[in-house]
Amino acid sequence: MATSDLTPDLCIIGAGSAGLSIAAGAVQMGASVVLIERGEMGGDCLNYGCIPSKALLAAGKQAETLRNGAKFGIAGVEPEIDFKAVMAHIHGVIATIAPVDSQERFEGLGVHVIREEARFKDRDTIIAGDHVIRPRRIIIATGSAPVAPPIPGLAEVPYLTNETLFDNEVLPSKLIIIGGGPIGIEMAQAHRRLGADVVVLEGATALSHDDPDLVAVVMKQLRAEGIEIKEQAMAESVAMRGEDYVVTLKGGEQVTGSHLLVAAGRAPNLDGLDLEAGGVERDRRGVIVNKRLRSTTNKRVYAAGDAAGKLQFTHVAGYHAGIVIQNVLFRLPVSAKHDAIPWVTYCDPELAQVGLTEAQARGQNGDDIRVLHWDFAANDRAQSERRTDGFMKVMTAKNGRILGASIVGYAAGEMIGTWSMLTGQKVKISSVAQSVFPYPTRAEASKRAAGGFYTSKLFSDRTKWLVKLLSKLG
Repeated sequence: MATSDLTPDLCIIGAGSAGLSIAAGAVQMGASVVLIERGEMGGDCLNYGCIPSKALLAAGKQAETLRNGAKFGIAGVEPEIDFKAVMAHIHGVIATIAPVDSQERFEGLGVHVIREEARFKDRDTIIAGDHVIRPRRIIIATGSAPVAPPIPGLAEVPYLTNETLFDNEVLPSKLIIIGGGPIGIEMAQAHRRLGADVVVLEGATALSHDDPDLVAVVMKQLRAEGIEIKEQAMAESVAMRGEDYVVTLKGGEQVTGSHLLVAAGRAPNLDGLDLEAGGVERDRRGVIVNKRLRSTTNKRVYAAGDAAGKLQFTHVAGYHAGIVIQNVLFRLPVSAKHDAIPWVTYCDPELAQVGLTEAQARGQNGDDIRVLHWDFAANDRAQSERRTDGFMKVMTAKNGRILGASIVGYAAGEMIGTWSMLTGQKVKISSVAQSVFPYPTRAEASKRAAGGFYTSKLFSDRTKWLVKLLSKLG
């Protein structure tokens, strides 16, 4: 029998990035909020995703720095890796950030937090443990989880995913990774730099959502570090041979390793919600929503973050939170726009994208575009740091409107934010070309690339004629 009957303004299901942002914003604006979470506060990003993966990458980068001092006149050394201590570092980072996402903090803000599994009873009602919640609006922010591809034998072996990887305290002697997307590539490089042999098995093309010209720079570096990357390598079966994993590929080749990580995609966490009872339609990507992130079949329900079936990034979840708050609390007809959402693969060199790639821009506009290019080898800061690998591409319309930007190189993720703002606001390339950037910084590459839009005009015969004419006038 239910012990409480709650009627808040908002019932939020999921205490990950989207749910926490909506809860914090709404309660501080005067709304009553119930927040339901069946697992860890902070969701995937804090506990299994962004934070631990970047902490592991940082450890790998530190090890690689020790190896590569010779180019600066500093003798390189092979670091001694205490993998258990590396994992302690990761969990220390999580523990430092966790209070910001904690139940105690949100209850202190005035949010009613319920640590139970939620499900729809009907279109207007949520059940969570002994609680019956009849809110004015329901927000589904349940995130996503790794999915296992239908490979024969996989279900019978104890493989790793991003949800279990950071509890492994034994450095793999050889790590097999199924999946050559961002997670697979990041974890491949991190483990290789910490001393593991690594092989990546990708059924199609690694980092297939990015510009292949940029991906080639990343692949060259990963292979130079000793990572084996097999593309068009479909896994047909997985088995154990003693303590080793054996993955058999199409064609009969077998790959053997001590550990197996499956990083072959993610799916929204919607099972168990009983969406049918709530009259909420979904597809394989998530809840079916309109541009305002409102369910198309139950107007009382909204979805945000990975559950909304859009781009699966923490910063998108945060963006969705703002859209939902404006619609739900202020009844503003604000639509979510995803055409200027940046993404970064945090390998080294980093790979960053916003807006249209070159191929997409040409597909939409034909030859009616300009592609501006600048190599980091021509950047003084990159030269001083001996990190000249990579380049920048900027796609514009012929009138100079920015369509997208692609960057591969050291700290590309720190640079893409500028282009995200410019692309989203439909700014023309002249704004960048006329800006002043501090010297020496890698960000100067943005100005140099933008300046390329005017090169043909500035150094044309017509310009030379005009300069000569004006010079004769004294």
